[in-house]
Amino acid sequence: MSKNKKYTPGDRIIIFDTTLRDGEQAPGAGMTVPEKVQIAHQLARLGVDVIEAGFPFSSPAQAEAVRRIASEVKGPAICALARATTGDVEAAAKSLEGGKKTRIHTFIATSDIHLETKFEDDRYGKTIEEKRETIKRMAVDAILLAMQFTDDVEFSAEDAGRTGQEFLCDIVKAAIDAGATTINLPDTTGYCIPEEYAEIFSTVLKHIRIPDRVVLSTHCHDDLGFAVANSFAGVRAGARQVECTINGIGERAGNAALEEIAMIFSVREDLLGLKTGIQARMLMATSKMVSTFCGFSVQRNKAIVGENAFCHEAGIHQDGVLKRRDTYEIMSAEDVGQTSESIRLGRHSGRHGLYNRLEKLGISITEDNRERLYEEFTRLADRKKEINDIDLFNLLEENTTPMNTPHYQLDHMEVSVGTDKKPEASVRIRHLRSGRSEEKTATGDGPIDALFRAIDHAVSEAHDLINYSIRSISEGADAFGEVCVLISIGGPCFAGKASNTDVLFASAEAYVNALNNLAAFRSDEESIQFVNDGIIQAFQGGEA
Repeated sequence: MSKNKKYTPGDRIIIFDTTLRDGEQAPGAGMTVPEKVQIAHQLARLGVDVIEAGFPFSSPAQAEAVRRIASEVKGPAICALARATTGDVEAAAKSLEGGKKTRIHTFIATSDIHLETKFEDDRYGKTIEEKRETIKRMAVDAILLAMQFTDDVEFSAEDAGRTGQEFLCDIVKAAIDAGATTINLPDTTGYCIPEEYAEIFSTVLKHIRIPDRVVLSTHCHDDLGFAVANSFAGVRAGARQVECTINGIGERAGNAALEEIAMIFSVREDLLGLKTGIQARMLMATSKMVSTFCGFSVQRNKAIVGENAFCHEAGIHQDGVLKRRDTYEIMSAEDVGQTSESIRLGRHSGRHGLYNRLEKLGISITEDNRERLYEEFTRLADRKKEINDIDLFNLLEENTTPMNTPHYQLDHMEVSVGTDKKPEASVRIRHLRSGRSEEKTATGDGPIDALFRAIDHAVSEAHDLINYSIRSISEGADAFGEVCVLISIGGPCFAGKASNTDVLFASAEAYVNALNNLAAFRSDEESIQFVNDGIIQAFQGGEA
């Protein structure tokens, strides 16, 4: 046995992104050519080493996507997939023409179950041994043909996870001798567990001399939930390329998730000493782009890029992270481009989490009211999955002294919407303190926008709209809609709420209620200033 290739800590892990090929094969995840090109540019910014842009022989759209990405995207090697046939390899080569860094990735099935079904015809051989020889010859021929177009050729032994070790080593050696520069040993069906998958690489490294020019690669599917774990096991056993996808999308249960792979090597560099070229702060933006274009939402509890990945609801956890984030977080949300609120309020939250959120909103609660407010909060949390900022403002409004006489009253509203014109709204607002009425009309991007603009013109109170939400609070066609509005004047925030079967009317009422709360606040400020001015004037007069 020849001296084997050695892998050492400090080695660079090659990130091979197959979002645009294997990822798009997920049912319902089809993307347009322009969307693929845009994602490819984003992947280049993210720092992936190889982009598998598509499978050119499979369709004209696939071929066009590969052609455009190869000609337009700079940085990563651009790869095209091809079965081990002349037509596939030539189609891949044609699509890659003009690219500066290109790779042809050719593959063929190697497990007995695949050979007995996909290659059952006698022309491939009558016995399993004869079929294996045919498969090996086809692999070598495809690699030799691909080498005529590029010096970067990858070979994959499809279903390596269920391939006999002796034949796997045999075909891997033949592929290396033919000139392949990357050898991929995929767990195509997601069948392996980590120890098994690591053993595949250990066996290949034990029985074959791997030249320095050759890199071993993992490609794992998530049918048993082991895609990332198997990829990691493969790396620890000697692989130095990981094939993965953004958000883990792909065939069936998907592929190893790129964001998880990248952060394993980042967070646990102390243990592994291995690095990638991924710019981690771009992970969230890339995840959102892929999610938007393929139409697959990311589950809330998804590692790294899920909405809840850096959020805490349990009181003990909230108390810990407020004192020191690394009590419960092994990386920060900012590390991966997340900006979500880390303290999420719900039935498991404690006082520390509630008071911290109120402080961030600029709300000060007296000691006398704190415990009563927390009790009301827990009762609301038992009825509602999550407590948002508008809920907090409504809770405060219900548990504080009612405001003085309202400043504004909605006397009339009318909204006009048509297919050939911008939505238009007219309102009549009565200013209760002066008795005058203001009638105003405005257009907007939608009926709600037009309505709020008209009210703004009638009231003339400077402010910013922070949040608008609507939910059904009953069932049926005549269901009540509850509208919550949050406005701000640069610091303090003011909420308004209303419900009605007419959601436009409820929206207007909620907006006016919020404006009334703002007006009451400003009146209080003016009253305080008036009293202060009077005291100062009296004091100055006394001195004279």
